[in-house]
Amino acid sequence: MAKTEDFFKYIIDGNTTKGDFIPVGAAMLNGETVTGAHVKIPLKTMNRHGLIAGATGTGKTKSLQVLAENLSDKGIPVLLMDIKGDLSGLAQPSPGHPKIDERHEKIGLPFEAKSFPVEILTLSEQDGVRLRATVSEFGPTLLSRILDLTQAQSGVMAVLFQYCDDNKLPILDLKDLKKVLHYATNEGKEEFTESYGRISTASTGAILRKIIELEQQGADLFFGETSFEVDDLLRIDENGRGYINIIRLTDIQDRPKLFSTFMLSLLAEIYATFPEQGDSDRPELIMFIDEAHLIFNEASKPLLNQIESIVKLIRSKGVGLYFVTQNPTDVPEEVLGQLGLKIQHALRAFTAKDRKAIKLTAENYPDSEYYDTTEVLTSLGIGEALISALNEKGRPTPLAATMMRAPMSRMDVLTDTELSNLLSGSKLSKKYNKEVDRESAYELLNEKIEKAEAKESKEKAKKEQEALKKEEAKQKSRSASTNRRSTRMNPVVKVLTSATFIRSVFGILNKVIKK
Repeated sequence: MAKTEDFFKYIIDGNTTKGDFIPVGAAMLNGETVTGAHVKIPLKTMNRHGLIAGATGTGKTKSLQVLAENLSDKGIPVLLMDIKGDLSGLAQPSPGHPKIDERHEKIGLPFEAKSFPVEILTLSEQDGVRLRATVSEFGPTLLSRILDLTQAQSGVMAVLFQYCDDNKLPILDLKDLKKVLHYATNEGKEEFTESYGRISTASTGAILRKIIELEQQGADLFFGETSFEVDDLLRIDENGRGYINIIRLTDIQDRPKLFSTFMLSLLAEIYATFPEQGDSDRPELIMFIDEAHLIFNEASKPLLNQIESIVKLIRSKGVGLYFVTQNPTDVPEEVLGQLGLKIQHALRAFTAKDRKAIKLTAENYPDSEYYDTTEVLTSLGIGEALISALNEKGRPTPLAATMMRAPMSRMDVLTDTELSNLLSGSKLSKKYNKEVDRESAYELLNEKIEKAEAKESKEKAKKEQEALKKEEAKQKSRSASTNRRSTRMNPVVKVLTSATFIRSVFGILNKVIKK
């Protein structure tokens, strides 16, 4: 049996699956495609997470697009983080090209141009369905990790949330949180000290500075209402295809703190909301996180621990996470070890550091008698990748250099008119794009402070009035006393009241009576 035949059997046997699957391309040997040796990914294992890596321009985005399209066709909703802004073309069919036909002929898979149901979402003021979450939904623990607070500061945050829960003060946006921080060490200082212990101004000041830093990255647009419901990511269209939800992130590339804040809140909400799936035959939702290094490069140790925990636990909810980045070393080892599917496009060895990274990357893949993995990693062409997946029993499939199939949708962005038409037909826009600013901690505490000030002012006025009355009474008493003294001092009165005068008057009266 020829080596090519052995290789064909090696690929086919290793990719046998009884359940549903996604064919992503055909295996290659010595740089040539082996037609019919299809590389397939079982849907059953798609919630085991994955990685799509490779140098710029090697085809990562197109591989992401292929997976998203096929998942949608299988009725599985998808969430894409579109940082470069080149995924909106999923809403329009591919215009086709002779090179696409040639590629698919080599692969041995039919090509069908089609569009997919797409929803455009946004974290910022760009057009799209607005994504928001309340501060209360984050809770003190997750918020403390995002803000990278110390243990003492995290304790203060927990006390603030407890106070708001006890007093029915909703913390909806950052304005509310800042107001509570200020109140705890100013107008409400005595109240906090009596019921919750003294709050240090040094701690609240440090927390406030961290909040302002988050605000500067645009978080004030993200925190608030109407809060996005994660169940709306699970929609299926009238043809039974899963919606591809694309979050436009082109304007927050330089704001990684906002990006990681959103990602963690979304994952935490999904984990808290979605029911346990157990060993399901198909995932509930697949998420692709493009430019994943933006999350990990800026993450603190507690934040990395939180990400690692979520990656480990969320697959039980039927959710698969796929990190898209230039180099696998961008992803922490603790997370990398949890990823079942690896699609590795070409890497470039320009420096000694690059060569070392390639060697480390090669060690992450199963050994193969057909490939020198280190060599293949630098010789792959555009749209070609090394693939290692998990079969239905959770075992790694044979390593295969693969010619990837082409996307069925457009490999380009939508025009302004196409985007406008897509957004105008969105049902979610009507639900989430109306800004709400209901009464919350900011307004309620201001009202409380105003009432306290009014009461204090009233009591002060009352005291001043009472003091004034006392003073008036004293003045009257002094006047009466002065009048009495004045009367006694009057010369006429003195004459009239003198003993001599009285005796003279009585003497005259006596004489008159005798006569």
